[in-house]
Amino acid sequence: MKRSFQTFVTAIALVLPAHAADDHTPKHGGIVIETKAGDLELVAKGDSIVIYVRDHGKPMKLVSGTGKVVVFNGNDKVEAPLTLAGDRLEAKGSFKVQPRTRVLTEVALNGKPAVATRFAMK
Repeated sequence: MKRSFQTFVTAIALVLPAHAADDHTPKHGGIVIETKAGDLELVAKGDSIVIYVRDHGKPMKLVSGTGKVVVFNGNDKVEAPLTLAGDRLEAKGSFKVQPRTRVLTEVALNGKPAVATRFAMK
């Protein structure tokens, strides 16, 4: 019994650090969603929408990235392309961003298939 308890404690100790590395807290003041492509953090402002990408809590090196955003605010709908801007994706335009605004994204990173996400502004 004592040996199986020690084995159990050792197994838990090995698993816990792996989960601690998956930090999904916003680093840029936005909203974070976990996807197959990595953690996407959306930062929406009136003139731009920026998406930062992390892999297990660390910034992901982006070699290529494309996509689009669609911003829904009531009956208003604004669509804009996302382009690679260093370590992030950006869309420029005039966006009405307020609580309950919904932002849909479609993002393809580093030659992998695109992933779709839905963000709800708080």
